[in-house]
Amino acid sequence: MAYESVIYQKEQEIGRIIFNRPQAMNAISPTMLKELKEAVMEAAADKDVKIIVLTGSGKAFCAGVDLKSLGDAKLVRGKVGDILDIPARALVDTIRSVPKPVIALVNGFCFTGALEIMLACDLVIAAEEAKIGDTHAKWGLRPTWGMSARLPRRVGFLKAKEMSFTADAISGREAERIGLVNLAIPLEKLEEALQTMVKKITANSPQSIMAYKQLYNNNENMPLDKSLELEFGSEFDITDTEERLGGFKK
Repeated sequence: MAYESVIYQKEQEIGRIIFNRPQAMNAISPTMLKELKEAVMEAAADKDVKIIVLTGSGKAFCAGVDLKSLGDAKLVRGKVGDILDIPARALVDTIRSVPKPVIALVNGFCFTGALEIMLACDLVIAAEEAKIGDTHAKWGLRPTWGMSARLPRRVGFLKAKEMSFTADAISGREAERIGLVNLAIPLEKLEEALQTMVKKITANSPQSIMAYKQLYNNNENMPLDKSLELEFGSEFDITDTEERLGGFKK
């Protein structure tokens, strides 16, 4: 499928989706959000693709919403409006629901709406030099794609409030320290780190990983007793168990 604002590349077991508006620091437009969702679904439907990667072209992962894409629309009560909210929420829901790991490869600037997309991903590898921040308050905006729910669950309420109240950007290295990303690595080694993680993940059962993704996402907001009930009572179609255990049972 041809895209206008993103590039989709199939690389062996990786479906790589690239934010591709480098002239605008890959800023988010309604078209980009729609195409990102379509590309994620394309990768999810490809049996050869085991891992989906989101990254950016040029110096940015994604600089956040392109307010120019709103034209003359007046922003009411700090909301960017349905023109962005509806496709953004659909994208986030798609990232979380596809049965394959989605890795955010944060190669540069990652602000606001881009951070909300990053938070929806299963794993995050960031360049140490990357700048990551929530700038809603700087522009008199409020989050509408899940920031207030997901950011504090990732880094704790105190740190989330600090990031959102100050609108300060933190480095990839600091993001790793506070648990916002899995790994921060020098930019020149970012691809190497991705390939290492991909190899580790794809060595394991994709059906088990699918089960884990569903369980983890579903029990995020549950108390412990409900999370245990979910795990104990769920059934998954995992068919490669005997093959993987075969050598140990002889």
